[in-house]
Amino acid sequence: MTASAPRSQTVRSADGTAIAYRRLGDGPAVIVVGGALRCADDYLALAEALARRGLTAVVIDRRGRGASGPQGDAYTVGDEVQDVLAVARAESSSVLFGHSYGGLIALEAARGSDRFATVVAYEPGVSIGNSIATDWLGAYRDRLAAGDRRGAFAAMVTGGGHSPLSRLPGWYARLILRAVIRRRRWKRLEPLLETNLAEHEQLAVLDDGSADRYRAVSAQVLLLGGSKSPPSLTSDLFAALQATIPNCSGEVIDGLDHFGPDEGAPELIAERIHGAISPTGP
Repeated sequence: MTASAPRSQTVRSADGTAIAYRRLGDGPAVIVVGGALRCADDYLALAEALARRGLTAVVIDRRGRGASGPQGDAYTVGDEVQDVLAVARAESSSVLFGHSYGGLIALEAARGSDRFATVVAYEPGVSIGNSIATDWLGAYRDRLAAGDRRGAFAAMVTGGGHSPLSRLPGWYARLILRAVIRRRRWKRLEPLLETNLAEHEQLAVLDDGSADRYRAVSAQVLLLGGSKSPPSLTSDLFAALQATIPNCSGEVIDGLDHFGPDEGAPELIAERIHGAISPTGP
């Protein structure tokens, strides 16, 4: 079955911010919440794969992106939880998929509301005891303030500890990144550098050294990850969350890395989402 073109919709969040989203398919609605340095366009292949499985993909352009309103000076993850709830109410959805930082938002939404029956999170951006390093934020912030946007991006990639480039001198890593991240891709990344800063600052705020905050999640939760990602994003994190969330399972998929939902294998991720919603279905 060939999916039709996505339809654009907008709702108002609790604080009045406009939240735009793309709607594709005809069936039970799955809210798709993307990661940092990502916008709705990055998840259209996943949306098409979901639509081919008889689902409606509702892909949010999170605040600070696309036609959505600004992130806001007093931004918190709680703002994005309200955004997700506004979209879920508009689409009568009880299913939530989140990737990376979007996975953190999904778990926070399920923690604070019983609206969601099913949550699928691919390598959610939950930091426990600085498992997601944020030591690079100072250099990133300083370079953004100085107008050195490529340098800020390099500080994040090398400081995060999950890239092979972290073992290289900063100047050399920067040259490699400039060669790899070409103009077209950079034009999509660059406008999100400030939102990325605020989002990673929230990771540090929420990191209290444990996963206890998620004991209140009543939804069925499926954690997904890739075998090429570090254990701190997959097996280690999954163990902590599975020990905390009452109805939680996890799967590390062979051959995938952190970008499985948008760049790696959107068809495979759509299959897992569909299976989580209809575990006895085809």
